[in-house]
Amino acid sequence: MTPEEFREQGRRMIDWIADYWKSVEQRGVTAPIEPGSVYAALPDGPPESAAPTAETWDGIFRDLDEIVAPNLMHWQHPNYFGFFPANSSFAAILGELACAGMGVQGMLWETSPAITEVETRVLDWMADLLDLPESYRSTATHAALGGGVIQGTASEATLVAMVAARARVLDADPNARPVIYTSTQSHSSVIKAAMIAGLARHPEDREHLRVIGTNADLSIDVEQLRAAIDSDRAEGRAPAWIGLTSGTTATGAFDDIAAVAAIRDELCPRAWIHVDAAWAGVAAVCPEHRGFHAGLEHAESYVTNAHKWLLTNFDCSMFYTKDRRSLNRAMSINPSYLKNAASEAGAVIDYRDWHVELGRRFRALKLWFVLRQYGVDGLRSHIRRHVEWTEAFETRLRRDERFDLPTPRSLSLLTFRLRAGDEPTRELHRRLNASRRTYLTHTLIPIEGAERSVIRFCIGAPLTERRHVDDTLELIRATAGEVLSG
Repeated sequence: MTPEEFREQGRRMIDWIADYWKSVEQRGVTAPIEPGSVYAALPDGPPESAAPTAETWDGIFRDLDEIVAPNLMHWQHPNYFGFFPANSSFAAILGELACAGMGVQGMLWETSPAITEVETRVLDWMADLLDLPESYRSTATHAALGGGVIQGTASEATLVAMVAARARVLDADPNARPVIYTSTQSHSSVIKAAMIAGLARHPEDREHLRVIGTNADLSIDVEQLRAAIDSDRAEGRAPAWIGLTSGTTATGAFDDIAAVAAIRDELCPRAWIHVDAAWAGVAAVCPEHRGFHAGLEHAESYVTNAHKWLLTNFDCSMFYTKDRRSLNRAMSINPSYLKNAASEAGAVIDYRDWHVELGRRFRALKLWFVLRQYGVDGLRSHIRRHVEWTEAFETRLRRDERFDLPTPRSLSLLTFRLRAGDEPTRELHRRLNASRRTYLTHTLIPIEGAERSVIRFCIGAPLTERRHVDDTLELIRATAGEVLSG
């Protein structure tokens, strides 16, 4: 492919993406196919030889139109209200294109200095914008040093924080028996990370992994946590890592960071506190939404995803730590072929020592583009209108006596169910998604001592307007009437 041929097909691809975004509202939100349909539509093997360039790309675009796009769940659809958002934007797409176009490798500062230094600066910008503790910035001068790095996902951030915690405990006592603590409402990635790190043998391992109950608001029960830590210390175990959540997946609950930190400082000061704010954290660009950061200065690490609600396409998970040295000691290996003068002198950051992978893309570029395209005011407006629309949705749904809202609204996340019970609630959810006019997800939460079905509604797609929220509310009400009428 010559540069001119690339230019021609590149323009065509940009046009295709722009047309996709322009037309996505006219598509069903979900894919109407059976498992294996796309697989069966593809040839048994790749082409043996290349066709002329134009013919090759005609076929590629035809398959995008006929096989790929019709069989996706459209996460950018304005009526997508499931899971958490997976934002993208034209600015982020252009940043991703520039990253791919340069094709550079940023495993060491030396291998592409701009990758490292742009990422460091952008993560410091974000620390300021989110009003994170000073100890999380690359400019922090305390003994352990701090700073941010872009991980692929919050799950990866959880894993590296746990590995750092394990190393910190075992460095102090090689015979220690580390224990991990998390709540029943924490993300499943905590248990998976404990298994990968060799700290839990299987998902049900309660000898090395303590799953703590919650309060009525579904935040971690700090007294249960205290009792579990006391019990483990009495049996000679070493509390190593405490996983807290700011904005749980099920309901958007917030753990009390300050209360947990007080227990940690009293009973097990070497234990590492990690705060997962994957979805909710970016709301702190708005000063009025920073209350859940109370006590964050006591945590060793924190993660929030720009690729959920901040207009930056996947993958862009912002991980911060105030104990860079423990993290680097746990993650660093230094073979001869990676040694260089700048690294040996300690004059640079080598982000390969901050995560599992050695190789790394120029992921900061898309976030940099987004920040420059939207500015602080634009990002705040994006968050605020989604919160405002969810609040209005909540107010109107509460007026309908057929519905129960069992948990408080959390930013742009709301849970609801039919008062008629679990089966009608599940049928309502099934019919809503089967309509392909919207997409919502479900979960189970404890209500009056039993696990009950609820439907989650979360605004976040960049193309969503108030009219889409209003239309979805009317769809929910009409479908509820059908379910309840039998």
